[in-house]
Amino acid sequence: MNSRRIYWNFQNVKNRLVRNFHTFFEGLTFYTGLFVFLIVMYDLGFPHIIKYLFFASCYLFYLVSFTITVTLRTVRFPPPERNQRLFQWFLITLLAVFCYYKYSVMRYSPDFNSVSYYGSLFLCFVLIVLDSSRKILTVYTRQFNPALAFVLSFMLLALVGCGLLLLPRSTINGISFTDALFTSVSAVCVTGLATLDTASEFTRLGKFFIMLLIQLGGLGVLSFTSFFGYLYKGGLSLENQLFLKDFVTAERVSDTFKSLMQIILITLGVELLGAIFIYYTVDLGTFANAGQRFRFSVFHAVSAFCNAGFSTMPDGLFNSHLTHDYDFQLVICVLAIVGGIGFPIIADFSHSLKHYGAELYQRLRFGKPIRFLSRTVSINTSLVLTMTGILLASGMVVFFITEYYGVLYDHETWDGKLTTAFFASMTPRTAGFNTFDLSLMQPATVLVYLLFMWIGASPGSTGGGIKTTTFAVAMLNIISLAQGQDRVEFRRRQIPAESIRRAFSTMILSLLVIGPAILIITVLEPGAKLIHVAFECFSAFSTTGLSLGITPQLSDAAKIVLVFIMFIGRVGTFTLFVAFIRRVRATNYKYPKENIFIN
Repeated sequence: MNSRRIYWNFQNVKNRLVRNFHTFFEGLTFYTGLFVFLIVMYDLGFPHIIKYLFFASCYLFYLVSFTITVTLRTVRFPPPERNQRLFQWFLITLLAVFCYYKYSVMRYSPDFNSVSYYGSLFLCFVLIVLDSSRKILTVYTRQFNPALAFVLSFMLLALVGCGLLLLPRSTINGISFTDALFTSVSAVCVTGLATLDTASEFTRLGKFFIMLLIQLGGLGVLSFTSFFGYLYKGGLSLENQLFLKDFVTAERVSDTFKSLMQIILITLGVELLGAIFIYYTVDLGTFANAGQRFRFSVFHAVSAFCNAGFSTMPDGLFNSHLTHDYDFQLVICVLAIVGGIGFPIIADFSHSLKHYGAELYQRLRFGKPIRFLSRTVSINTSLVLTMTGILLASGMVVFFITEYYGVLYDHETWDGKLTTAFFASMTPRTAGFNTFDLSLMQPATVLVYLLFMWIGASPGSTGGGIKTTTFAVAMLNIISLAQGQDRVEFRRRQIPAESIRRAFSTMILSLLVIGPAILIITVLEPGAKLIHVAFECFSAFSTTGLSLGITPQLSDAAKIVLVFIMFIGRVGTFTLFVAFIRRVRATNYKYPKENIFIN
């Protein structure tokens, strides 16, 4: 009896010590991480003469603290599955080995340019993101409603990006606060409008920051925060899953992390393939070495898939080396279209291909007849693909007709004319790249571009605009009204009245944002042409990034107006209203109906 009592007392003391030490190191690691993050930013962004030992000691202290924290956390909250436990102990062992290696290098061969130094810098940055993501996700889940958290996440990322671009090493000749904020918001909102030439004004570090902001903004900060928080915690609570369900478009709460993983894997997979294709299709004479070619490929793969429109080449894709590189342009088109149709559509389409592939395999392998194929493509996927195909085809035909003796005249071959027309049909729907001088377009082409920019990409994608489904539902409603029908149908499915109301609300709200913005900028810039201002505002709201050339000449006040339009266009007008306007509770009564005279 005494031995058992001594055993339980020992276990209680041990658990109490582990809990106290874990709590202490959790706080120490978090606040040390904030300090080390500032050290990393200073180390990267400022020219300095501080000795190597100071930076290396800060990085080593944080790595040791983080290793101890994770070890205590694993002891206190061991994962339920054996594989997870082995994986966590394996990571702890790797961290401990790296800390010892870092200490040995500091003691015997200190060097600013060593693999140990830059490896510890990068590892500190990753671990700080992991730790911060866990806490940010917890705060968002408990303190804010999902819509407000979505808005605040983009706002926070834009401000952080502005600070990164203000670092002296991010630009060659320095940058003003307004231009830094404009560029950061443009990158986070995947717009592509720029007040400065990205190729000549930003250093390699600044371009990396822009690419990072594009990636985080294209997929959504909450997606990355949740992913890193899951990696650090080893799972998501039910509260986290309920919070994230709408952002990752999961049908069930249990599918939240699965949908999140699909978004991350689809993004990285498509961007990796895109970078490979760009690397091997772009003209070799454009770059001085393989390193420049590699960086160009990665940056443009991310920018194209996220529909950002940023380019590291002077004059963008209108550069003399790229304007006739049609294979490269087709790769950009595919990346932008895939990124613009939305992650739910990609997942649904891949599921459908697997289903039909399995049926075909059964038919070819075992000779079983295909008697029945269930519908695996949702009505949303069908509507998005139909609308996307109509817009691409009609835009290509219209551009080919209106610009045959204009922009297309410089392209001698039919392949060149058709590729340029297809690229021109794709780019106004939030892609933002241009392979020709937009100021030379015919007035009819400009009007078509305004319509295409307003429509934009598809819901759940990296693009902006009112979305293809919104425009399609509105058109279907008009057709049903003209035919005298009392409901809206598409391919033997009835579209709910709530979707129709939301579609028209989105369209009206977009015009209520764009209209006043045009008026304000016209007042601020009396010398600018109205069509140029309207084009700029439509481009900013739809996060397209195309411009008729007036962006760099705008005043700071006009730039701030465009910043607000880009932000509203990215987060969505309806989402913004939901975030700040409290919803009315459901009522159990109805008033009598009375018709309103319309038309």
